[in-house]
Amino acid sequence: MTVTELYPAVRMLPRAEKLRLIQFLVIDLAQEEGIPLLAAESEYPIWTPLNAFEAGNTLFGMLQEHKAKL
Repeated sequence: MTVTELYPAVRMLPRAEKLRLIQFLVIDLAQEEGIPLLAAESEYPIWTPLNAFEAGNTLFGMLQEHKAKL
C-alpha cells in the first residue's frame, strides 16, 4: 500500500486516532534511528533559574562590563 492510498483513510480517522497514528510513527522512526525516547515511568531533571543566584551574579557582572565599555 502506498502513502497516496493511505491519505483518504487517514483523513477519515477521528482526531484521537490521528494523534495515535502520529505517536506510532514517531516512536517507530525513533526506534529505527536508535534515538532513545522518554519513558513514562522515569523522572527527568529540569533546570530552572529559580534560586540560581550564581547565574544571576554572572549575568549582572556581564551587564556591568558591557555598560563600562559604552
